[in-house]
Order: sequence, then structure tokens, then C-alpha cells
Amino acid sequence: MSTAVVGGRPRPSRWSDPALRRTAGYYALFICLGLNMAITGPTLPDLAQQTGSSVGDMGSLFLGGGVGYTLGTLWGGKLYDRVHGHLLLGGAQLVAAACFAAAPSIPWLWLLVALSFCRGLAEGLVNTGTNALLLWTHGEKVSPYMNGLHFCFGVGAFISPLMVARIPVAWGGYRAAYWGVAVISVLAALSVLAMRDRPEPPERAAQASAAQGADRDVRLLPVLVAVVYLFAYVGGEISFGSWIYTYAVTLGVASAAGAAYLTSGFWLSFTVGRLVSIPVAIRFTPRQVIPVALGACLALSALMLLLPPSIALLWGATLGLGFCMAPLWPSGFTLAGQIMPMTAFATGLVLLGDSLGSMVLPAITGKLIEGVGLDRLAYSLPLLVLGSLVVTGLAYLALLFLGRKTAAAPASSVARDGAQP
Repeated sequence: MSTAVVGGRPRPSRWSDPALRRTAGYYALFICLGLNMAITGPTLPDLAQQTGSSVGDMGSLFLGGGVGYTLGTLWGGKLYDRVHGHLLLGGAQLVAAACFAAAPSIPWLWLLVALSFCRGLAEGLVNTGTNALLLWTHGEKVSPYMNGLHFCFGVGAFISPLMVARIPVAWGGYRAAYWGVAVISVLAALSVLAMRDRPEPPERAAQASAAQGADRDVRLLPVLVAVVYLFAYVGGEISFGSWIYTYAVTLGVASAAGAAYLTSGFWLSFTVGRLVSIPVAIRFTPRQVIPVALGACLALSALMLLLPPSIALLWGATLGLGFCMAPLWPSGFTLAGQIMPMTAFATGLVLLGDSLGSMVLPAITGKLIEGVGLDRLAYSLPLLVLGSLVVTGLAYLALLFLGRKTAAAPASSVARDGAQP
């Protein structure tokens, strides 16, 4: 029953709370975002055959989608302050659903890249909107809800490759998987569009005044280092998650279905890692979490380079990398916030690293896999992931150095002030 009788009067259920209804809608959208992001990798060979292109050329899909995603993320921050949030959010999700429904029927690569751009633009708006509206809904109590939101992304990313692997060709194969994601996206969009109420942003005048004053204090060097950190990490994560399918099939160590399960296993371990990192972050600082997680990722990537490829090695490295990569993004972002004031201006700049990494490095990975001979193919993906993780580690050390300088500066100032007569 939806009500309980207390003191002779019915008490409404918690589901009647508009904040919880909104949260459920936002979670549904982020499950769809995970479905969208993870379905491309296992279907790259099919899309290449569909458009008469090489597998290496399919890296342009990441570039087109990444450009759209970056623009959608940047524009979304301004648009959600000016329009009805749920109308924009639901409309953007409907555009993404239309792009998914059309993708399996397009015979030209250039048009598929253009469609990826439009889809990326819509997904950038969805990503910005769900985070912003969830924050406005729960205010200072948003932390557990925000963790749940990003956990939902991992759930969608885990389910998506399973859909590709389990739907038989007789039922439409990868095309049916795309159409299934489109239907789920439409249902999620309609659930948000049906919400009449909407969360309101904080007081704009005070927020703008504080941001203008704080933006003058933003130092360029810590921002650039944080951009490099996210660029390298996200590039390695998306490259591995998107290309492990093609890598395993091309090497001949896994069948098409087995490689799809491998992709799903990566996102499952990534999701579990995100879940485990929540209590870990309560007990340990980013300065303690990042070296352990990053060291494990470096060791696993090195093993893929040193040992001959096998299905056992790929499964072990894939599950381990997914789990250990999970805390690197939130821990790095938190560390950057401890070093510099994360105003809206600084946050927007730092998140550019995320967007650029997600489109540049996966596109390079495709060319790398196609360009090397079969004897060197085993080194292509592990080498790129290892390189991206090394750059991530160097950026982390630079953040630590800048953090020490920031902590030392106030102490020096106090010492000078104390020496004055």
C-alpha cells in the first residue's frame, strides 16, 4: 500500500516526496548515459562493416562524439540557469534516443560521425543537467545521492555490452541492442518530462558575486595540472573500455561474445570499485588512495606488455584495471579542490580535461591498433594505457608539489607578519 494510517489519518509514502521522484528520474538518465557510453566499443567492428570503413577509421566516432560532449557540457552550465531544467533535460535525452535509433541504419561514416556529434551534444547536456539538478534538489545533503548517481552510470555501462552479446543475430543483433537502448532512453526522458515541479538554483546574485571575486584568485598552473591529470586518466579509461573488445577479437584470444563479456566485466569491476571507494574515501585521503590505485594500474598494464596475450591474462588485467581505476577520477578531483578554490570557472576548465581525454586518446588508439602489424598488436593498447597512467602519475606528483607550496605560502606570510613591529 502507498499510505499508512497514523492517528486516524493516512500518511503519504516516501515516494510522494518530489525530491525522491526527481532523484529516481535522474538515476534513470544516468543509467542510460552508461548504456550509451559503453555500447560503442563492442559494436565498432559491426559499424565499420556497416559503413564500409576500416576499424581504425571508427576512432573518428569518439572524436565527433567528444567534441559534441564538450560543447554540451560547457553550454549546459549556462542553459540550466535560464530555462526549465526538466524540459531541457528530457528534450536532450530524446535527441540522444533518436540518434541511437538511427545509428544502425546509416551507411556512411561521415554521417555516422555527425550523428555521434549530435548524440555527444545531447549527452553533455544530460550529464551537466543531472548533476546540477540533483545538487539543487538535495543541497548540502547531496553527497550520498551524488555517489548513487555515478554508481548508476556504472550499472548502465555494465549492462550495455551484455545486450550486445546476448541478442542473437536473428533478432537483429547489434541493431536490436541500439534500438533497445533508444527505447529505454525514451522512457527515461518521458519520466523526467512528466515532472511538473523543478528544483531551483541557489541565489544567483550572491553566487555570481562570489564567483566573480573568486575567479580572480584562480591560478593557472594548478588548473593546467588538474586538466592534464583528468585528460590522461579519462583517456586511458575510455580507451581501454572501448577498445578491449576489438583488441581481444583481433588478437584471436576471444570470440565476439567472449570479448563483449570482457567489456562488460571491465565496467562491472569499475562499478564495484566506485561502490567500494565510497567508504574508502571516508577513511583515507586522496593522497593515500591515488598512489595505491595508480600503482596497481601501472603494474597490471606492465603485465599486459611483458606477458604473451591469453584470455586468462586479459580477464585478470581487465577486472583489475576496472576496479583500480575507479577511485582515480573522484580522488584526483577532490585533491585539486584541496589545492585551489574550485569555483564554477575553475571547475569548468578542469572538466575540459575529462572531455578532451575521452575523445582524443580513444581516437588515437583506433589508429594505433590498425596501424601496427599483428606481431606488434599485443603491445598497442597496453602501451597506450600505460603511457596515459604514467602521465596521470606525473600530474599527481605535480599536484602534491603545488599543494605543499600552497600550504607553505600562508605559513611564510604569517611568519613575516609576526616579524613586523
